[in-house]
Amino acid sequence: MSVRIRLKRFGAKARPYYRIVVMDSRSARDSKTIDEIGYYHPIEAEDKQISINEAKVREWLAKGAQPSDTVRSLLNKKGIQLK
Repeated sequence: MSVRIRLKRFGAKARPYYRIVVMDSRSARDSKTIDEIGYYHPIEAEDKQISINEAKVREWLAKGAQPSDTVRSLLNKKGIQLK
């Protein structure tokens, strides 16, 4: 099973809200997750947009989880360096 760190969409039309989750790469976007590690509000103020539990991210990366391109850019924006 390949595990990915990716976004799960919530919110209303034109008001998106995303959770940063760990899930099987073959599953659908809004299906069951393994772990939730943060959130992303793209329409909030700049300082309130991203919240990530860095310890959980590092734990999942050590286990072999691969971040999606969007999550990788969010981690870089938050200052979490990947290998």
